[in-house]
Amino acid sequence: MHLHSIGATVDLNTISRIVPARTRADLAPLDARTAPLAGGSWLFSEEQDHLTGLIDLMTFGWPSLTLTPDGLTVAATCTLAELAALPDDQGWPAHPLFFQCCTALLGSFKVWNVATVGGNICASLPAGPMTSLFSGLGADALVWRSDGSDERIPVAAFVTGNGTNQLQPGDILRALLVPLTSLQARTAYRKIALSPLGRSGAVIVGRLDADGAFTLTVSGATLHPEQLVYRTVPDAATLSSDVGAIASWFTDPHGAADWRRAVSTVLALEILEELR
Repeated sequence: MHLHSIGATVDLNTISRIVPARTRADLAPLDARTAPLAGGSWLFSEEQDHLTGLIDLMTFGWPSLTLTPDGLTVAATCTLAELAALPDDQGWPAHPLFFQCCTALLGSFKVWNVATVGGNICASLPAGPMTSLFSGLGADALVWRSDGSDERIPVAAFVTGNGTNQLQPGDILRALLVPLTSLQARTAYRKIALSPLGRSGAVIVGRLDADGAFTLTVSGATLHPEQLVYRTVPDAATLSSDVGAIASWFTDPHGAADWRRAVSTVLALEILEELR
């Protein structure tokens, strides 16, 4: 079951009850006809005739942003506006990436103030900028399973395709766990679209860790995040070849597969040059 986000408002005439969740036990009714509600910017953007109930996750009152000795915990209910305003008071070299990826969302400031980080990831659209951000930072998704267990899944593996992910009925995304080593890494960001305000055709994130490891995350242009990981900074020919060998390029109104491959290769080489 997905945590929802992205779009304009539509009345949901089939909904007969909204239950505020305050404990994990309140999630028990989640099923095919009862969905979790967070910001709701996607949920209320189109008809949901299969739904009769909603469980409001915002009433959990989870802190949006929490510093820990291991890094940063971002609640699934954190809004994009809150994330974009993350203070730059820790000296993290990766700090600019948070705002950069938020700007990749096709939406007004009104959407930024309701759309949630978790909803954007759980919608699992190829152009989901929060998927790009947290994949690029090597974050884990903390999933509350319906059987009461917890599971950590790398965000890059959490999204499995266009609109699909590893959540099962009754599961919810609880938080994103960003490791301190990634926050201390240098990052570079590139986005391209067919029009100035169009949905992303490709979003590329590079990360150079303090130990010299280099990670390139390709998203927006592929059905799910694709990561190229190197123990040391690769040369341009190797990176270009590896980007070209990615197999999950796709075609839709926002770009053809061959165009996406070509521009992603160019942007990847720009990132390589910037970080090295």
